[in-house]
Amino acid sequence: MANACAIVGGGLAGFVAHATLRKGGLEPAEIAVFGTDPDPAAVWRVRAASIRQVRMRSESDGHCAPASFPGLAVRAAFRRRSPVPLAQTLADRFHPTVAEFLEHVAELRVETGWDESFRRARVERVRGVEGGFEIDGRGVFPHVLLAPGHPGLAYPDELERERRAVHAYEPHDYADEVEVVGAGMAAATEWLNALAAGATVTSVRRREPERRPLNLPRELFTRRGLAAYHGAAPPERAAFIRRYGAPSYPAGRTWDEPLERAAREGRFRVAAAPNGAAQVICATGFKRGFRHDPLLARLVAEHGLPTVEDWIVLAPDSTVPALTDGDRTLALAGAPAQWSFPAADTLMGAKYAARRFLRRVQAWRTR
Repeated sequence: MANACAIVGGGLAGFVAHATLRKGGLEPAEIAVFGTDPDPAAVWRVRAASIRQVRMRSESDGHCAPASFPGLAVRAAFRRRSPVPLAQTLADRFHPTVAEFLEHVAELRVETGWDESFRRARVERVRGVEGGFEIDGRGVFPHVLLAPGHPGLAYPDELERERRAVHAYEPHDYADEVEVVGAGMAAATEWLNALAAGATVTSVRRREPERRPLNLPRELFTRRGLAAYHGAAPPERAAFIRRYGAPSYPAGRTWDEPLERAAREGRFRVAAAPNGAAQVICATGFKRGFRHDPLLARLVAEHGLPTVEDWIVLAPDSTVPALTDGDRTLALAGAPAQWSFPAADTLMGAKYAARRFLRRVQAWRTR
């Protein structure tokens, strides 16, 4: 059966969805993946390299394979001939290296037939029609998963046109004096990077960052925590997402000791505003909300979809209720799907959406 479903977005969220569909029994020819680069890690690779990231923040489920186990810890244990990665993964403390993760992506790309499904195209419109969804005149698909990724890098308004400003997720070197705007994981990584390069660093922040191992509290990755989130009224849910979108980075000596040492040397300080350093690194993450994504903004406008603040209202399974029924499915994955899963922009969040999308496709196929 050709064209059973389509994935719009060729990044890691789309890649996870494709791998999940393949494990669920679909052939590459049944899945059309629309994206601008055949390498599913292309964008992520540049951003990770820009902040000189060495290890994944995600723990034991931080990989793209459909099943949680065996993950990268098992492979690492065999390669290192050591049980340590297995012990770490049992306690959710295994953090694969970026190199290990990218090797895993390359292997899974071949194993799942990703290139066979991939179609190079920039999709600007998805429209509900009889029998499914039309994708930019490229065909009608009964089941569509939108995984467009982040709509762009976020700069503070006052720095967007500053020549001395560069985003942390774009390639850059370090000046002798550096200001890092932001207080999350990217910012913390850049503090250490710039200090290691010999720079004097000013951390520009409006609030003190939270210290936690993941970008969201652990309870939000559990059924109980997720049930409480789904049971909240829309305004409470929006406030919930905003609250836990606050900057954070892991606790521990790896982060604290270099900063404490640099502070004693007069090379690290905290300020509330930029003070004129030669270089400003904006570790301010991504633009947020469907309005910044032309594809999603058009989808909302043309179909009158319900929204709350920055988010399209989704069912708990990441589907768009107004456009989903027994005959067709429209679902979101990645950052735009936070309404259904607060950690939607993580690999675990991508799996959450992908597994539920697969269930709907399988149910449709067996009718």
